[in-house]
Amino acid sequence: MERVSKITLFLLFVFQVVSVQAHEVRPAYLQIQEESPHVYSVLWKVPRTVDKVLDIQPKFEERFLLTETVPPRILEAFVLYTFKLSGEESLANSELRIDQLNTTGTDVLVNIQLLNGENHSFLLQPTQNSVHIPETPSIWMLAKTYTMLGIEHILFGFDHLLFVLALLVITKGFNKLLKTITAFTLAHSITLCFSALGFVNLPGPPVEAVIALSIVFLAHEIIKVQQGHPTLTSRRPWLVAFSFGLLHGFGFAGALADIGLPTNDIPMALATFNIGVELGQLMFVVVALGIFRLTQSIIPQQNWIRKTVPYVIGSVAAFWLIERIVAF
Repeated sequence: MERVSKITLFLLFVFQVVSVQAHEVRPAYLQIQEESPHVYSVLWKVPRTVDKVLDIQPKFEERFLLTETVPPRILEAFVLYTFKLSGEESLANSELRIDQLNTTGTDVLVNIQLLNGENHSFLLQPTQNSVHIPETPSIWMLAKTYTMLGIEHILFGFDHLLFVLALLVITKGFNKLLKTITAFTLAHSITLCFSALGFVNLPGPPVEAVIALSIVFLAHEIIKVQQGHPTLTSRRPWLVAFSFGLLHGFGFAGALADIGLPTNDIPMALATFNIGVELGQLMFVVVALGIFRLTQSIIPQQNWIRKTVPYVIGSVAAFWLIERIVAF
Protein backbone atom coordinates (compact mmCIF):
# COMPACT_ATOMS: atom_id res chain seq x y z
CA MET A 1 0.00 0.00 0.00
CA GLU A 2 2.85 2.38 0.75
CA ARG A 3 4.24 1.86 -2.77
CA VAL A 4 0.80 2.49 -4.31
CA SER A 5 0.47 5.71 -2.29
CA LYS A 6 3.85 6.93 -3.55
CA ILE A 7 2.86 6.21 -7.14
CA THR A 8 -0.47 7.98 -6.67
CA LEU A 9 1.21 11.06 -5.21
CA PHE A 10 3.71 11.09 -8.06
CA LEU A 11 0.92 10.93 -10.65
CA LEU A 12 -0.90 13.80 -8.94
CA PHE A 13 2.30 15.84 -9.06
CA VAL A 14 2.73 15.05 -12.76
CA PHE A 15 -0.82 16.16 -13.54
CA GLN A 16 -0.23 19.39 -11.63
CA VAL A 17 2.85 20.07 -13.76
CA VAL A 18 1.31 19.22 -17.12
CA SER A 19 -1.78 21.30 -16.43
CA VAL A 20 0.54 24.32 -16.40
CA GLN A 21 3.11 23.16 -18.95
CA ALA A 22 0.88 21.54 -21.60
CA HIS A 23 2.13 24.04 -24.20
CA GLU A 24 5.66 25.32 -24.42
CA VAL A 25 6.41 28.99 -23.83
CA ARG A 26 7.00 30.61 -27.19
CA PRO A 27 9.24 33.62 -27.78
CA ALA A 28 8.09 37.13 -28.52
CA TYR A 29 8.80 38.34 -32.05
CA LEU A 30 9.95 41.80 -33.18
CA GLN A 31 10.00 42.46 -36.92
CA ILE A 32 11.44 45.75 -38.16
CA GLN A 33 11.22 46.49 -41.90
CA GLU A 34 12.64 49.62 -43.51
CA GLU A 35 9.94 51.08 -45.80
CA SER A 36 11.82 54.23 -46.87
CA PRO A 37 15.14 55.75 -45.74
CA HIS A 38 15.12 55.82 -41.91
CA VAL A 39 11.39 54.97 -41.73
CA TYR A 40 10.45 51.49 -40.49
CA SER A 41 7.30 49.46 -39.97
CA VAL A 42 7.43 47.55 -36.68
CA LEU A 43 5.45 44.43 -35.80
CA TRP A 44 5.63 43.43 -32.13
CA LYS A 45 4.14 40.01 -31.26
CA VAL A 46 3.88 39.29 -27.52
CA PRO A 47 2.87 35.90 -26.02
CA ARG A 48 -0.33 35.80 -23.99
CA THR A 49 -2.30 33.35 -21.87
CA VAL A 50 -6.01 33.40 -21.09
CA ASP A 51 -5.68 36.14 -18.50
CA LYS A 52 -2.21 37.63 -18.95
CA VAL A 53 -0.09 39.42 -21.55
CA LEU A 54 3.63 39.76 -20.90
CA ASP A 55 4.49 43.33 -19.92
CA ILE A 56 7.51 43.71 -22.21
CA GLN A 57 8.14 46.30 -24.92
CA PRO A 58 10.90 47.36 -27.32
CA LYS A 59 12.89 50.49 -26.56
CA PHE A 60 14.99 52.39 -29.10
CA GLU A 61 17.44 55.24 -28.59
CA GLU A 62 15.96 58.72 -28.03
CA ARG A 63 16.81 59.84 -31.58
CA PHE A 64 14.08 57.51 -32.90
CA LEU A 65 10.32 58.07 -32.60
CA LEU A 66 8.03 55.05 -32.13
CA THR A 67 4.35 55.65 -32.96
CA GLU A 68 1.48 53.18 -32.78
CA THR A 69 -0.33 52.93 -36.14
CA VAL A 70 -2.90 50.15 -35.58
CA PRO A 71 -4.77 49.22 -32.38
CA PRO A 72 -3.53 46.01 -30.73
CA ARG A 73 -4.98 42.79 -32.15
CA ILE A 74 -5.63 39.90 -29.76
CA LEU A 75 -4.99 36.42 -31.15
CA GLU A 76 -5.20 33.01 -29.47
CA ALA A 77 -1.62 32.92 -28.17
CA PHE A 78 -0.31 36.41 -28.96
CA VAL A 79 -1.11 40.09 -28.99
CA LEU A 80 0.03 41.99 -32.10
CA TYR A 81 1.16 45.61 -31.90
CA THR A 82 1.94 47.69 -35.00
CA PHE A 83 4.16 50.79 -34.95
CA LYS A 84 6.02 53.19 -37.21
CA LEU A 85 9.63 53.94 -36.28
CA SER A 86 11.36 57.00 -37.72
CA GLY A 87 14.57 58.91 -37.17
CA GLU A 88 17.21 61.07 -38.82
CA GLU A 89 19.74 58.22 -39.03
CA SER A 90 19.91 54.51 -39.73
CA LEU A 91 19.29 51.91 -37.02
CA ALA A 92 22.86 50.72 -37.57
CA ASN A 93 25.15 51.45 -34.61
CA SER A 94 22.17 52.01 -32.30
CA GLU A 95 21.00 50.03 -29.28
CA LEU A 96 17.77 48.05 -29.06
CA ARG A 97 16.48 47.00 -25.64
CA ILE A 98 13.47 45.01 -24.45
CA ASP A 99 12.17 46.54 -21.23
CA GLN A 100 11.16 44.14 -18.41
CA LEU A 101 12.47 41.11 -20.30
CA ASN A 102 14.69 40.21 -17.34
CA THR A 103 11.55 39.63 -15.23
CA THR A 104 10.24 36.91 -17.58
CA GLY A 105 11.33 33.49 -18.81
CA THR A 106 10.74 34.46 -22.44
CA ASP A 107 13.13 35.12 -25.32
CA VAL A 108 12.62 37.67 -28.09
CA LEU A 109 13.48 36.96 -31.72
CA VAL A 110 14.39 40.15 -33.59
CA ASN A 111 14.43 40.37 -37.41
CA ILE A 112 15.47 43.62 -39.09
CA GLN A 113 15.11 43.99 -42.88
CA LEU A 114 16.77 46.98 -44.50
CA LEU A 115 16.16 48.66 -47.87
CA ASN A 116 19.55 47.56 -49.17
CA GLY A 117 18.54 43.91 -48.76
CA GLU A 118 20.53 43.28 -45.60
CA ASN A 119 18.89 41.29 -42.79
CA HIS A 120 19.80 41.23 -39.08
CA SER A 121 18.61 38.49 -36.72
CA PHE A 122 19.11 38.44 -32.94
CA LEU A 123 17.83 36.41 -30.01
CA LEU A 124 17.41 38.50 -26.87
CA GLN A 125 17.03 36.69 -23.56
CA PRO A 126 16.21 37.61 -19.94
CA THR A 127 19.93 37.56 -19.13
CA GLN A 128 20.80 39.71 -22.17
CA ASN A 129 17.91 42.02 -23.03
CA SER A 130 19.72 44.47 -25.34
CA VAL A 131 21.78 44.40 -28.52
CA HIS A 132 23.96 46.84 -30.43
CA ILE A 133 22.83 46.70 -34.07
CA PRO A 134 25.95 46.46 -36.27
CA GLU A 135 26.36 48.05 -39.69
CA THR A 136 26.90 44.69 -41.40
CA PRO A 137 24.75 41.64 -40.61
CA SER A 138 26.46 38.40 -39.61
CA ILE A 139 25.40 35.06 -41.08
CA TRP A 140 26.87 33.42 -37.98
CA MET A 141 24.58 35.47 -35.74
CA LEU A 142 21.61 34.25 -37.78
CA ALA A 143 22.81 30.65 -37.50
CA LYS A 144 23.35 30.99 -33.74
CA THR A 145 19.91 32.58 -33.26
CA TYR A 146 17.94 29.84 -35.00
CA THR A 147 20.08 27.04 -33.57
CA MET A 148 19.28 28.30 -30.07
CA LEU A 149 15.58 28.56 -30.96
CA GLY A 150 15.63 24.95 -32.18
CA ILE A 151 17.32 23.71 -28.99
CA GLU A 152 14.90 25.63 -26.77
CA HIS A 153 11.88 24.43 -28.71
CA ILE A 154 12.68 20.72 -28.34
CA LEU A 155 13.76 21.02 -24.70
CA PHE A 156 10.49 22.81 -23.82
CA GLY A 157 8.40 20.69 -26.18
CA PHE A 158 7.34 18.23 -23.50
CA ASP A 159 5.15 16.14 -25.80
CA HIS A 160 8.01 15.53 -28.25
CA LEU A 161 10.33 14.61 -25.38
CA LEU A 162 7.78 12.23 -23.90
CA PHE A 163 7.51 10.48 -27.28
CA VAL A 164 11.30 10.11 -27.45
CA LEU A 165 11.34 8.80 -23.86
CA ALA A 166 8.77 6.14 -24.77
CA LEU A 167 10.95 5.10 -27.73
CA LEU A 168 13.95 4.77 -25.39
CA VAL A 169 11.95 2.55 -23.03
CA ILE A 170 10.62 0.16 -25.67
CA THR A 171 13.73 -0.09 -27.88
CA LYS A 172 16.26 -2.70 -26.81
CA GLY A 173 19.86 -2.73 -28.07
CA PHE A 174 22.15 0.16 -29.04
CA ASN A 175 22.07 -0.48 -32.79
CA LYS A 176 18.29 -0.69 -32.86
CA LEU A 177 18.05 2.47 -30.72
CA LEU A 178 20.42 4.34 -33.04
CA LYS A 179 18.35 3.31 -36.06
CA THR A 180 15.13 4.33 -34.29
CA ILE A 181 16.31 7.81 -33.26
CA THR A 182 17.79 8.36 -36.75
CA ALA A 183 14.45 7.41 -38.35
CA PHE A 184 12.55 9.81 -36.07
CA THR A 185 15.04 12.59 -36.86
CA LEU A 186 14.87 12.01 -40.62
CA ALA A 187 11.06 11.93 -40.63
CA HIS A 188 10.39 15.11 -38.69
CA SER A 189 13.15 16.91 -40.62
CA ILE A 190 11.35 16.09 -43.88
CA THR A 191 7.94 17.40 -42.82
CA LEU A 192 9.44 20.39 -40.98
CA CYS A 193 11.16 21.54 -44.19
CA PHE A 194 8.22 20.81 -46.48
CA SER A 195 5.75 22.57 -44.18
CA ALA A 196 7.99 25.57 -43.43
CA LEU A 197 8.53 26.10 -47.18
CA GLY A 198 4.79 25.94 -47.84
CA PHE A 199 4.65 22.69 -49.84
CA VAL A 200 2.46 20.83 -47.29
CA ASN A 201 0.35 22.20 -44.47
CA LEU A 202 -1.88 20.64 -41.82
CA PRO A 203 -4.04 22.48 -39.24
CA GLY A 204 -2.27 22.86 -35.91
CA PRO A 205 -4.87 21.71 -33.31
CA PRO A 206 -5.53 18.26 -34.88
CA VAL A 207 -1.79 17.72 -35.33
CA GLU A 208 -1.15 18.49 -31.65
CA ALA A 209 -3.96 16.13 -30.61
CA VAL A 210 -2.65 13.26 -32.76
CA ILE A 211 0.87 13.83 -31.40
CA ALA A 212 -0.55 13.23 -27.92
CA LEU A 213 -2.34 10.14 -29.28
CA SER A 214 0.97 8.82 -30.66
CA ILE A 215 2.40 8.88 -27.12
CA VAL A 216 -0.65 7.02 -25.77
CA PHE A 217 -0.07 4.40 -28.50
CA LEU A 218 3.58 3.93 -27.46
CA ALA A 219 2.64 3.66 -23.77
CA HIS A 220 0.16 0.90 -24.66
CA GLU A 221 2.84 -0.86 -26.73
CA ILE A 222 5.25 -0.78 -23.77
CA ILE A 223 2.62 -2.37 -21.48
CA LYS A 224 1.93 -5.14 -24.01
CA VAL A 225 5.67 -5.90 -24.29
CA GLN A 226 5.96 -6.03 -20.49
CA GLN A 227 3.13 -8.57 -20.49
CA GLY A 228 5.10 -10.77 -22.89
CA HIS A 229 3.33 -9.87 -26.14
CA PRO A 230 5.68 -8.72 -28.96
CA THR A 231 4.36 -5.67 -30.83
CA LEU A 232 5.09 -3.84 -34.07
CA THR A 233 7.02 -1.19 -32.13
CA SER A 234 9.17 -3.71 -30.24
CA ARG A 235 9.98 -5.55 -33.48
CA ARG A 236 10.42 -2.53 -35.79
CA PRO A 237 10.68 0.59 -33.62
CA TRP A 238 12.37 2.50 -36.46
CA LEU A 239 9.23 2.09 -38.62
CA VAL A 240 6.92 3.45 -35.93
CA ALA A 241 9.39 6.25 -35.13
CA PHE A 242 9.56 7.27 -38.78
CA SER A 243 5.78 7.16 -39.26
CA PHE A 244 4.98 9.27 -36.22
CA GLY A 245 8.06 11.42 -36.81
CA LEU A 246 6.43 12.74 -39.99
CA LEU A 247 3.56 13.97 -37.83
CA HIS A 248 5.83 15.49 -35.18
CA GLY A 249 7.56 17.47 -37.93
CA PHE A 250 4.31 19.36 -38.54
CA GLY A 251 4.31 20.24 -34.84
CA PHE A 252 7.82 21.68 -35.13
CA ALA A 253 6.77 23.58 -38.27
CA GLY A 254 3.81 25.12 -36.44
CA ALA A 255 6.11 26.48 -33.76
CA LEU A 256 8.53 27.79 -36.39
CA ALA A 257 5.64 29.52 -38.19
CA ASP A 258 4.77 31.30 -34.93
CA ILE A 259 8.40 32.32 -34.49
CA GLY A 260 8.89 33.54 -38.06
CA LEU A 261 11.63 33.14 -40.68
CA PRO A 262 13.78 35.94 -42.13
CA THR A 263 12.62 36.63 -45.70
CA ASN A 264 16.09 36.79 -47.22
CA ASP A 265 17.69 33.90 -45.33
CA ILE A 266 15.01 31.20 -45.13
CA PRO A 267 17.30 28.24 -46.08
CA MET A 268 19.93 29.11 -43.46
CA ALA A 269 17.37 29.83 -40.74
CA LEU A 270 15.45 26.63 -41.50
CA ALA A 271 18.60 24.48 -41.58
CA THR A 272 20.00 25.84 -38.32
CA PHE A 273 16.62 25.61 -36.53
CA ASN A 274 16.50 21.94 -37.54
CA ILE A 275 20.09 21.45 -36.35
CA GLY A 276 19.11 23.00 -33.02
CA VAL A 277 16.16 20.61 -32.70
CA GLU A 278 18.48 17.64 -33.31
CA LEU A 279 21.07 18.92 -30.83
CA GLY A 280 18.38 19.36 -28.18
CA GLN A 281 17.02 15.90 -28.88
CA LEU A 282 20.50 14.39 -28.61
CA MET A 283 21.06 16.16 -25.30
CA PHE A 284 17.81 14.72 -23.96
CA VAL A 285 18.66 11.18 -25.14
CA VAL A 286 22.11 11.31 -23.50
CA VAL A 287 20.68 12.62 -20.21
CA ALA A 288 17.83 10.08 -20.22
CA LEU A 289 20.19 7.15 -20.87
CA GLY A 290 22.46 8.44 -18.10
CA ILE A 291 19.53 8.52 -15.67
CA PHE A 292 18.56 4.97 -16.70
CA ARG A 293 22.09 3.76 -15.91
CA LEU A 294 22.18 5.66 -12.63
CA THR A 295 18.88 4.26 -11.37
CA GLN A 296 19.99 0.74 -12.28
CA SER A 297 23.03 1.13 -10.05
CA ILE A 298 21.33 2.69 -7.03
CA ILE A 299 17.93 0.91 -7.11
CA PRO A 300 18.44 -2.87 -7.28
CA GLN A 301 14.74 -3.81 -7.50
CA GLN A 302 13.34 -1.92 -10.50
CA ASN A 303 10.41 -4.07 -11.54
CA TRP A 304 7.81 -1.72 -10.06
CA ILE A 305 9.49 1.28 -11.75
CA ARG A 306 9.38 -0.42 -15.15
CA LYS A 307 5.70 -1.21 -14.68
CA THR A 308 4.87 2.31 -13.52
CA VAL A 309 6.67 4.24 -16.30
CA PRO A 310 4.29 3.41 -19.21
CA TYR A 311 1.24 4.24 -17.07
CA VAL A 312 2.71 7.63 -16.18
CA ILE A 313 3.61 8.30 -19.83
CA GLY A 314 0.19 7.19 -21.04
CA SER A 315 -1.68 9.15 -18.36
CA VAL A 316 0.12 12.40 -19.16
CA ALA A 317 -0.41 11.90 -22.91
CA ALA A 318 -4.10 11.06 -22.41
CA PHE A 319 -4.47 14.26 -20.37
CA TRP A 320 -2.97 16.26 -23.25
CA LEU A 321 -5.14 14.43 -25.79
CA ILE A 322 -8.37 15.27 -23.98
CA GLU A 323 -7.25 18.86 -23.34
CA ARG A 324 -6.38 19.42 -27.01
CA ILE A 325 -9.58 17.86 -28.34
CA VAL A 326 -11.67 20.01 -26.00
CA ALA A 327 -9.80 23.08 -27.29
CA PHE A 328 -10.82 22.48 -30.94
